[in-house]
Amino acid sequence: MPPWMSRPGTRPIDGTSILRRKYPPPSRVRRFYVKALYMNHSGRGWRRSGSYHHGNLKEVLLEAARKLIEEHGAFGFSLTEAARLAGVSPAAPYRHFRDRDALLAEVALNGFERFTARLDAAWNNGIPTPLSAFENLGRAYLAFAREEPASYTVMFETGFAPGGEGELIPAAERAFDVLQKAAAALCRHLPEEKRPPLKLVSMHIWTMSHGVASLFAQEGRAARKVPMSPEEVLESGLLIYLKGLGVLPGEGVLPEEEGGVEP
Repeated sequence: MPPWMSRPGTRPIDGTSILRRKYPPPSRVRRFYVKALYMNHSGRGWRRSGSYHHGNLKEVLLEAARKLIEEHGAFGFSLTEAARLAGVSPAAPYRHFRDRDALLAEVALNGFERFTARLDAAWNNGIPTPLSAFENLGRAYLAFAREEPASYTVMFETGFAPGGEGELIPAAERAFDVLQKAAAALCRHLPEEKRPPLKLVSMHIWTMSHGVASLFAQEGRAARKVPMSPEEVLESGLLIYLKGLGVLPGEGVLPEEEGGVEP
């Protein structure tokens, strides 16, 4: 036996046992599933997705941040705690983020990008009809808030300002632009002198959507008292609003509604 494998007064080191400890049998390997990030609220089931390299360090830290936001709120953790949960050194996050607020800004930016993509796909240029596409838009809004609570919290409910990040406001405006497209399509048949300001209509739609999402997101006493689903609450509220604007003069059908609108 080579001298480096044994020391005086110690048991010889078994090379096989070293391999066994380093490479456990497949049945003992714990797997990581992306859905566990939002399904397991205890935090015990979440693990970082394997070892990282500089190509995915940023994504691993974003995963960790979202989990910490769910458990402790947007401002209830430090950059060091995010590094610990991600399984990296305390200094590693500084390769991408100067502090926790920079990490939160990236969570918000990343969230707005996915949020906009969802809204845009749901609107689908008003196909098959502007009204049905508008209903899809509302459902997509609620689905994002329900399925990505950490991102939604940082995006809308913390008052978080990006400071010098510079990319967050345009990302939010792109999401708002989708709502403005929908508002323009819904109001286009109204006489110009009776047409409400599209930006104001879009803001009203966003406000109602956010209110319903926030009410049901907490799953608390207030939400349990509502005998309707969030989608039903939002849809009925928006239809009443549109009818008040004159957009739905009859039985909830747009005049001269065609198979789509121009993008």
